[in-house]
Amino acid sequence: MPPGHKRDYYEVLGVAPNAAGEEIKSAYRKAALKWHPDRNPANKQQAEERFREATEAYSVLSDSQKRAAYDRYGHAGVSGVSFEPGISHTIFEEFQDIFGDFFGFEDIFGGGRRARTRPQRGADLRYDMTLSFEEAAAGVQTKIKVPRLEFCEACNGTGALAGTGIVACQSCGGRGQLHYQQGFFTITRTCPGCQGAGQVVRERCPQCRGQGRMERERTIELRIPPGVDNQTRLRVPGEGERGPNGGPPGDLYVVLEVKEHPFFERRNADLYCTIPITVAQAALGAEISAPGLISEEKLKIPEGTQTGSIFRLKGKGLPDPHGGGKGDLYFHVRVVTPTKLTREQRKLLEQLGEILRAENRPAARDSSFFEKVKDIFG
Repeated sequence: MPPGHKRDYYEVLGVAPNAAGEEIKSAYRKAALKWHPDRNPANKQQAEERFREATEAYSVLSDSQKRAAYDRYGHAGVSGVSFEPGISHTIFEEFQDIFGDFFGFEDIFGGGRRARTRPQRGADLRYDMTLSFEEAAAGVQTKIKVPRLEFCEACNGTGALAGTGIVACQSCGGRGQLHYQQGFFTITRTCPGCQGAGQVVRERCPQCRGQGRMERERTIELRIPPGVDNQTRLRVPGEGERGPNGGPPGDLYVVLEVKEHPFFERRNADLYCTIPITVAQAALGAEISAPGLISEEKLKIPEGTQTGSIFRLKGKGLPDPHGGGKGDLYFHVRVVTPTKLTREQRKLLEQLGEILRAENRPAARDSSFFEKVKDIFG
């Protein structure tokens, strides 16, 4: 582009000559975000030029009288308008409306407003809690003590010694910001002396050392629903730290660690347990007492039960903390072979072995028994 030549303002913002005001505002916002010098450190000079060009175009096209003069006479119609650093308060207010708090337009143009100390939400807190398996299954109502930041009662959260009050920060003159000239721009930074508040305490409160908040231990009632699992996270709204400058409090998150059970294995809301039975119980069948979550359960073992068989008791597992009913209880059966026998027991087993061997002996080698064995083992 030849030196001194200005591009058409509509071309700069990429809008048509009949574009509405909101369309022009939106186009300028996109251009300003794109060419903001902080976003283009590798090509800062060009970014500053593009940013200035877009700002100049918007300052004309957003004003109905200036736009009418520009539409009729071109750049000559607005040649008396100054676009040097030091933008008028009216246009600055328009920029504030466009950008809001996106990246702080005062940081670009060095706005003259005094910084506002805004209420801030308090921090969320975490509390780790250990439960036994039985407590997690049944649910508990308990109390926990949580250390957190509370407002200092001595200074009512101001951080100032009673009777001394708050004064304007001398470093920034009460503005909360410090301004630095950097080429085309006036850069504004938060004042480190007052952290942007624009005010400092004359004498610090000795209780909180000027912070306005102190750590205290608070007792909180907590209800843990039945059936919670390991690493369950419970949210207690509003029980986090108090918010600075009158802001809302954060939340408290209680993270549960559930201890393992000696013999129950948990799978969601279902429970699994391995129980031993004797050879006689497996062969003849029996009704036995098996461990349950609350009390013993009656379990019927049918005749001929083999090791590895699984039996289910419906609804005898853990409750669902989300209200989905109860899980089931599964018993995995293991037939225990005796290792030490009395003389009488050995004799009886030998007799049983002879009987079983006689009943299962094939009539001839070419019988169907050998054919089955051949089919099984190939």
